[in-house]
Amino acid sequence: MNPVRLAAAALAASAVLILTPAAAEASSWPVEYAALGDSYSSGTGAGNYTDEQCLRSDLAYPRLLANGLGADLAFAACSGATSADLLAEQLGALHESTDLVTLTIGGNDIGWTEAVAACLTPLVDCTDEIAYSETLIREELPGLLDGVYGAVADRAPNAEVLVIGYPRLFNERSTCGALHQPTVAEQVRMNQGADVLAEVLADAAAAHDFTYVDVRDAFAGHAVCDEVPYLHGLRYPTAESFHPNALGHANGYYPAVARAV
Repeated sequence: MNPVRLAAAALAASAVLILTPAAAEASSWPVEYAALGDSYSSGTGAGNYTDEQCLRSDLAYPRLLANGLGADLAFAACSGATSADLLAEQLGALHESTDLVTLTIGGNDIGWTEAVAACLTPLVDCTDEIAYSETLIREELPGLLDGVYGAVADRAPNAEVLVIGYPRLFNERSTCGALHQPTVAEQVRMNQGADVLAEVLADAAAAHDFTYVDVRDAFAGHAVCDEVPYLHGLRYPTAESFHPNALGHANGYYPAVARAV
């Protein structure tokens, strides 16, 4: 069965198990839902794109969640978005009537793409790039998140806001692909960086009384190079590399976010 069919099957099963209570409340909560953020929310990597510039996908978790809730979705998340991009281009999706907001943001503000690229290069030590990303996470990102979260709260004062985290990319056991990069040792360091990012996101969300949704456990056992990966490795088009595939959204992100609603 191909990934799209598997994702559809998983969605059907998950919707029954997770969203039946929400469906019962649909008459009392007509949900206006806005999905903001970067490529991990737009669905880059999931395929079936409806917008080639932002790589928004009908298989992304925001669309699955909106379908499960019977919600009206303002889908503003865009591939490559930084915190500044969200503030400049995505806040128009929010209103006083917005009931629910989900967002992933921060991954493009911390030099993570450069760190991944360095770790994919054979015979190159990417330790410095990972350390630099961790410095940005600790020293620069909290202020950026505070600006974004404050703006979201101002524009959607009545909404439940879910800050969605990022998965660990690697299984720390094996390599795969033509280059067999990154090494297991580099995988460990990159996953440590992902953990630092999770801590900062969770703290910033708590400071604004938002709910942080940690998806690391949801992707455990389904990392790059695992038997059934929820994440792409290096691939073409390169924008999809190291992003959740259709299964990652249907079986990883969607259940974790739905349970938090």
